[in-house]
Amino acid sequence: MKAFGAGVLATLIVLAVGALVILKSGLIPANADGKPLPLELWMAKTSLHATLRAQAPRGPNPVPFTDANLVKGVRLYAQHCVICHGTAQGAASASAVARGEYPKPPQLGAHGVEDDPPGYTFWKIDHGIRLTGMPSWKTALTQQQMWTIALFLEHMNQLPPAAAKAWKAVRPVKG
Repeated sequence: MKAFGAGVLATLIVLAVGALVILKSGLIPANADGKPLPLELWMAKTSLHATLRAQAPRGPNPVPFTDANLVKGVRLYAQHCVICHGTAQGAASASAVARGEYPKPPQLGAHGVEDDPPGYTFWKIDHGIRLTGMPSWKTALTQQQMWTIALFLEHMNQLPPAAAKAWKAVRPVKG
């Protein structure tokens, strides 16, 4: 039994040393213009989904669904989010910043988050997402403003006329 334990310990040490050698040799890419490794993608998605299930607020958005609140949400999005997440034109509106980020931020005009629970979207705005370009907005925006952006994003594919007009008027960031 001691030999088995020693074999397991030796295997773990060899694996740890091998992982350290791979990390120190530069074989795992750190460049923003490279493709992510499958294990990297799996770990990031699994961790994010587990965190959202555990920590995101549950229930409906506390900001009432009104034209005025949706237009406020569009304006807040235009001021704070458009540089990374684009406009109603989707990928065609991606800024130079968005095209250079790793991982690429979703262009919400094409790939929205309407199917996410509102608390998930709020949590992402509030806390940001580690090891991506998504910052935490909790020191720049109020809770009300973050929920207002989440309200817009939840309904961005079925906006009433005033909010749809405001959304279509948002212009991409140049550069």
